[in-house]
Amino acid sequence: MSQAIMQAIETAQLKSDIPKLSVGDTVDVHVRIIEGSKERVQIFNGVIIKMQRTGINQSITVRRIVANEGVERTFMIHSPKISQIEVKRHGHVRRARLYYLRERVGKKRRLRDRRRGLGNLVDTGTQQDEPAKQDAAE
Repeated sequence: MSQAIMQAIETAQLKSDIPKLSVGDTVDVHVRIIEGSKERVQIFNGVIIKMQRTGINQSITVRRIVANEGVERTFMIHSPKISQIEVKRHGHVRRARLYYLRERVGKKRRLRDRRRGLGNLVDTGTQQDEPAKQDAAE
């Protein structure tokens, strides 16, 4: 088959509701699990430590700690078994692979938030209200 036909088939299979993901983000991955005739959704939450490939083959590896044991799971993002991906927190990292988190324990395992310096920019609305209060006092 030609490349154009393959690309057309792949683009039809891509999901459009995927949020912008990056390494270091804390995510909730909603996975469909089929047990017999029943289907349920299980949430796997953790930190993205690796992203691989592009297009329909794109996958992420998510790591979390359960009962003091590290659990890593690789998800194909465009798989029909993935019902939803929610980004809970954007972590500030300087690497593409976060394998060093495997050796970290406790609070050292936490990543800094990407929005850590925006606290001063939020209070700009209070400065506009101050002149109005002064005029009312006169």
